[in-house]
Amino acid sequence: MKSVSRLSTLFAIALAGTGFAGIVHAADGEGIVVYNAQHESLGREWIEAFTKATGIKVTMRQGGDMQFANQLIQEGAASPADVFLTENSPAMTLVDGAGLFAPVDAATLAQVPEQFRPANGNWTGIAGRSTVFAYDKTKLTEDKLPKSMLDLADPAWKGRWGASPAGADFQAIVGALLATKGEQATAQWLKAMKENSVAYKGNSVAIKAVNAHEVEGAVIYHYYWFGDQAKTGENSKNVGLHYFRNQDPGAFLSVSGGGVLKSSKHQKEAQEFLKFVTGQGGQDILKNGTSFEYAINGDANAKLVPIKDLQAPKVDASKLDSKKVVELMTAAGIL
Repeated sequence: MKSVSRLSTLFAIALAGTGFAGIVHAADGEGIVVYNAQHESLGREWIEAFTKATGIKVTMRQGGDMQFANQLIQEGAASPADVFLTENSPAMTLVDGAGLFAPVDAATLAQVPEQFRPANGNWTGIAGRSTVFAYDKTKLTEDKLPKSMLDLADPAWKGRWGASPAGADFQAIVGALLATKGEQATAQWLKAMKENSVAYKGNSVAIKAVNAHEVEGAVIYHYYWFGDQAKTGENSKNVGLHYFRNQDPGAFLSVSGGGVLKSSKHQKEAQEFLKFVTGQGGQDILKNGTSFEYAINGDANAKLVPIKDLQAPKVDASKLDSKKVVELMTAAGIL
């Protein structure tokens, strides 16, 4: 019973931490409400461009992937949300499994390659993030880098690498490991991770630790490095990025999702917003902006490794099992 209670706690909703961000606030009954679990700055860019293009007002509420997913399930048909945007796909799968999404308009789905959307068409990919091994260039040369993410389970890596295991990002990566290698291999890797890795609170903290020579590497998403480089580079000057490629679990390309709530009283406007985000206007913000996330229409920021060259494993974004991931990570003592 204790383990069940602990899992329930891990999936609990932090309602008190959810607030309204600035943006363009719609009056009651006017415009749409977006539950945004994507980065606030990217959500703001999408919303401002959408309102400028259409005149439709938007209120953005900022929170986390699983926080909002569980909140939407609790709110059900009474939810004030019209649209849900995430950083990773497991939260979309959770909400979809509860039957809360309306089918995405066919014209919107037509803009998105099949690899970035579930077969049922109830939600769609809106952006992508590549898993990488951020490493200390002063300590590791290319010949000493792990060939696979699975190599980090080797006792030789004890105390030398880090991650942010409590975050939705890393849990999506573990979800990809589970989907590609199975439960037994995932459980074994997590057991070794418990012994070998250093836990950090957030990917930004993890890359800072690599830069400060605290650990030799960290499993994170690519854009944290690019984002810091585009600013001062002070937290990544000693850091290089290693792409595992070869369909390795560590080459996982996570899909950020977007969906329209079935309970929305503004279906037309909500669908229009999702069409904008996945269309040229929304994808150009990814291509030309400073989020450094991947545009899912194939037109990536020129500074990024092209998606085809990532050699990511084929993973059905709608099949990532977040509950099993939390269960396995809890059993390994990581959560």
